[in-house]
Amino acid sequence: MDDDPYLWLEDVEGRAALDWVAERNAETEAALTADAGFDSLKSRLREVLDASDRIPYPVRRGAFLYNFWRDAEHVRGVWRRTSPEQYRKDVPEWEILLDIDALRAAEGEKWVWAGARVRHPAYDRALVCLSRDGGDAFAVREFDLATRTFVDDGFQVGEAKTRIGWIDADTVFVGTDFGPGSLTDSGYPRTVRRWRRGTPLEEAAPVFEAETGDVSAWAWHDSTPGFERDFVARSLDFFRSETYLLAPDDTLVKIDVPDDARAYAHRRHLIVTLKSDWLGHRAGSLLAFGFDAFLAGDRTAEVLFAPDERTALDGHSWTRHHLILETMRDVSARIEVLTPGSGDGGTVGASDASGRGWTRKPLADVPPLSAVTVVDTDPDVSDEFYLDVSGFLQPSTLYRGETGADTELLKQVPARFDTTGLTVEQAFATSRDGTRIPYFVIGPDRTTTGPGPTLLYGYGGFEVSLTPHYGAMTGRAWLERGGTYVIANIRGGGEYGPVWHQAALGAERPRAFEDFAAVAADLVARGITTPAMLGAEGGSNGGLLMGAMLTRYPHLFGAIVTQVPLLDMLRFHKLLAGASWIAEYGDPDDEADRDHLRAISPYHQLRADREYPPVLLMTSTRDDRVHPGHARKTAARLRELGHEVLLYENTGGGHAGANDNEQSAHNSALVYTFLWQRLTPVDGPPGL
Repeated sequence: MDDDPYLWLEDVEGRAALDWVAERNAETEAALTADAGFDSLKSRLREVLDASDRIPYPVRRGAFLYNFWRDAEHVRGVWRRTSPEQYRKDVPEWEILLDIDALRAAEGEKWVWAGARVRHPAYDRALVCLSRDGGDAFAVREFDLATRTFVDDGFQVGEAKTRIGWIDADTVFVGTDFGPGSLTDSGYPRTVRRWRRGTPLEEAAPVFEAETGDVSAWAWHDSTPGFERDFVARSLDFFRSETYLLAPDDTLVKIDVPDDARAYAHRRHLIVTLKSDWLGHRAGSLLAFGFDAFLAGDRTAEVLFAPDERTALDGHSWTRHHLILETMRDVSARIEVLTPGSGDGGTVGASDASGRGWTRKPLADVPPLSAVTVVDTDPDVSDEFYLDVSGFLQPSTLYRGETGADTELLKQVPARFDTTGLTVEQAFATSRDGTRIPYFVIGPDRTTTGPGPTLLYGYGGFEVSLTPHYGAMTGRAWLERGGTYVIANIRGGGEYGPVWHQAALGAERPRAFEDFAAVAADLVARGITTPAMLGAEGGSNGGLLMGAMLTRYPHLFGAIVTQVPLLDMLRFHKLLAGASWIAEYGDPDDEADRDHLRAISPYHQLRADREYPPVLLMTSTRDDRVHPGHARKTAARLRELGHEVLLYENTGGGHAGANDNEQSAHNSALVYTFLWQRLTPVDGPPGL
């Protein structure tokens, strides 16, 4: 398909393209919303999203806990805050800072909350980010937290994929669209400037510039009292970057770590997460150096974590005197607290590879096949932390604690769906090359019910891990009705660290496809389902995975849902942020990569003479990350070839696909109705 007949569908807001999309949306709505159970399902899903007894997860900023909240009354949401004392109550009193619904009404703009950068350490002003209709691009406005109003003559930036952060009360670092030459090929800021209050944005002083072929440039100010420092960085591609200390005279001092490592300063430490072997340390290790000593040439590291074949780093967070370490063993969470040898957050001393300069102990007991997440900490002042624990059948529970003291249960979500008769297990499938692929199965005991409708979910890219979680929407829409839900931890993800991800990079991408297909085949072999009752779902990079299942393994599935998908692998780098993913997939303009990209491109592998399972493609007109043309063109091609396909394109929502709970519930109801219609035998699944 070198001569693509559907390029006109890449015109995001072109009249012809939008008219065509409207026709497809009408077909999809007619096919799915008329289902006898659609309205009831959508209503029950909306109840989950609007529930007033959800956990309002906090972010501490000084004396207050901040939260952004949506419900039936606040459709677009409110930004609010409360005190820690109030937060402990069942019904805290919240101070509303910004009401997005009221702002939309007053200004006539489809504003969507995109976050805020609160100035540290005063916590008196914020840089509020507002997206139009949910895209990645956003406008920036300075906000006064005392008066709860925007600052008329404050910092303001127009709509762009901006990078911005506070330096002091009157200065920010900013990278944005300054006109021709100021953006990279990926559409992100190429230059960083220092912008002083009261001066025009275009006159802000340049401090750093990346290359056009880089992904992005950015800068940040470390405002930790006693450790104030400035840094700039450039992303060479999605996985490689260079970081520099920006001296007071604006000279650059490179932080000399491997360009695929992640490095940052914390007080007297330099913390490095390795993605490849370095200085005798394995990829996936977490290292600590003395910051000043490192700049002086000392490469003596404390090993805070070293992986093995079954264990990987999942994250880490600082309190004032400790580091909380989250790890996974066979994709099941573990958490412990580490303390520097000095005990006061000071310089890390030398030690051998065991990291014995630090002490460590478990922070909390985590049930098997569960997830634990550090929601927030207070690294400036205290050893406070907020910890969320959940599982596939275990609603989220939020704890507050301080390292070295007992934790207290703060909030707990009530059960949202009936778990009677449901079980959770972890199993392993064997992929084509003999690799064991873990997967989770949630559902009824199929040894007693026989095979039933099953939904298999996967992602497999960018070192993203799929871990246990409480999915109330899936519970109500799928599990309560007798379905089985499966999550596949395929290569390309991060479940076993960088090596697991790198095994499916570039020309090796088919390994991820083979892994997912192996899980599908294993589910059938074990009697959990049949191909006719097995559905597959994935979004974004997972949408590419779904395209591969459609074109490579159509015999394994009875239906496929692909959301905000990446499907044209010969043009992805020319569409929106696509150039930033070349490091993951390869470069279509490079002859060395083009053949394998064509081979994995679902759009180019569709055929008239093959049988495909029915497909539902979901996307958004306002998705400015993965171009809606991927889904549009694939739907058009499938229609041309005579295959069953539905397309639904929400006009707003960005890459998330929805901006509010109403649209989220509608989208989910479309997906689960489509799957249930096509995967359930006429007489209903066994056991119902």
